[in-house]
Amino acid sequence: MFTSQTSSFQDSIDVEERDDFDSEEITGYSHKIQLNCYYTIYLYQGTRSEASGENVAWNQRRADSTTSQDDFSLTLIDSSLPLEAEPELRTYISRRLSKGALLGGMGNIATVELSIPEQAVGCYCCLLEQERSPEQPDADGNGYVICFMGGSEKGLNLYPLLTAHFMLELDKYVQGLHSSLQTPELQNLETEVRPYLSQWYEESVMHIHRVVQLVQSNISFLLHAALSHTLVEVTNSDEKTKADVSRFIKAASLQGLSQQDTTTASLCKAISEDTQSDLIIDCSTSPPTLTNTVSNKFCDDWIQAFLNAAERCNPFLLRQILENFKLKAIQDMNSLKRFVRQAEMSHYALFRCCQFLQGCGNGDVLLQNARAEHSDLPEACSIITVLEEFLRDQAQAQA
Repeated sequence: MFTSQTSSFQDSIDVEERDDFDSEEITGYSHKIQLNCYYTIYLYQGTRSEASGENVAWNQRRADSTTSQDDFSLTLIDSSLPLEAEPELRTYISRRLSKGALLGGMGNIATVELSIPEQAVGCYCCLLEQERSPEQPDADGNGYVICFMGGSEKGLNLYPLLTAHFMLELDKYVQGLHSSLQTPELQNLETEVRPYLSQWYEESVMHIHRVVQLVQSNISFLLHAALSHTLVEVTNSDEKTKADVSRFIKAASLQGLSQQDTTTASLCKAISEDTQSDLIIDCSTSPPTLTNTVSNKFCDDWIQAFLNAAERCNPFLLRQILENFKLKAIQDMNSLKRFVRQAEMSHYALFRCCQFLQGCGNGDVLLQNARAEHSDLPEACSIITVLEEFLRDQAQAQA
């Protein structure tokens, strides 16, 4: 079953009026091109493990940037933080490590107060462990602690569901650095490691903003494509734009949010048997030309929220709006599934189903997903067929 934290459609869209982002804060964002962002990487060494020669040399050269505890040491390798703020971050990370709060390969996000203009920032940190030697399988491993800081405490750390989704993306980005960290004494620090870390904000945060800026009010077509599992093809563009659109579609889709393991597979099979045409985004014109476009009232109602956030140049707010969009879709999907179960025993529930689909503005997508999920339940499929006919009749009547 899906879960939802959105109480109403209007609450979902009007995030700028919620406590998470007060009006004064958003007004300030409207004058900024990009929020400040920072990175830091530390060498982590468990004291019970045998340090390699290059790590010992590194620690000796950076004794003033090393924090040692009973069972580990933390040595600064590189950071974009101001000099006075980095030791504060190192102290915070040391406390987290002492409590066992950092697990290898799994990042977490929290708010930290540092000596920087923002004072309090959202901080993502992840421990990348090196492979342990066969001779010391039980020894504390060595590795690197990577930290990303951005925006404010209401940036990276927006609310639980957004944090979880965003954290998975940052975990994947950090894993992309793994092979570059195998060089002795990180001789590739300036050529590979530092440029990669410096791009975390541009690569992991700004892609949603770039896509909204690219398609503007046509964003509703991408939202509908994501919900309906329609393939999106970008032509006459560079690879970065193609990657941005692909990641936007993935971020806006509902795949992975259902606890039913077979749902995604059955849905994809249902979609492949359909006669939908791919959404084409041709970037040879400015603005891009979109063909085979499909949208609905539900997706159209979110256009202005995305455009407003893009105009304010706040990618974190854009991400929250995108998550609210998905939460509302999930909530409606839950409601339809409940109505379908009730309609198997009650004609009144079937009537309520029709009313709900007529009012939600997302009936085509909801029924598409419902049919895939109930493909092995004949009675439910019969109800869904009746509802599909109802929507077709309504569309013809309006036409």
